[in-house]
Amino acid sequence: MANQVFSGRYTVDKGQDVVVFLIGMRINQWWAVHKWLPVFLAMPGMIRELSTNKQLGCLSMENFFSFRTTLLLQYWRSSDDLRHYAHGQDHLKAWKNFNQKIGNNRAVGIYHETYVLPSSHYETLYGNMPAFGLGKALGHVVVTPQADSFTKRLHGKQISH
Repeated sequence: MANQVFSGRYTVDKGQDVVVFLIGMRINQWWAVHKWLPVFLAMPGMIRELSTNKQLGCLSMENFFSFRTTLLLQYWRSSDDLRHYAHGQDHLKAWKNFNQKIGNNRAVGIYHETYVLPSSHYETLYGNMPAFGLGKALGHVVVTPQADSFTKRLHGKQISH
């Protein structure tokens, strides 16, 4: 039930560090479909692989689309897992294809950002939401009096269930 809404306020049980990885593309020239479409189509296979093979270390992901830009927000178990995947066969093949076909062509842009977050450096709050973001990646728990404010959630260790 990916769309099940959980009524009330939830947060994450902050028992672990996490790596947040943003990756995506920007269509700079709409008319150059032959340049940006292959970049766009390279992602579904990798998304499918990461979704079905949790041992690779990708805990969860969310997709966002705007007029020109796609964004895939991923939560990883560790930077080592992310680096290992980046050097794996499927990703290296997509990267090689991109460099051969696109290179420095301005028709399409790509980006990624990586954030390594110790559990003491994040806090979460979800109100009347389906499992989402870090709460989907690590599991969410009901907000208790020990975690009923930003400060308590940020500086708290474990949330009692």
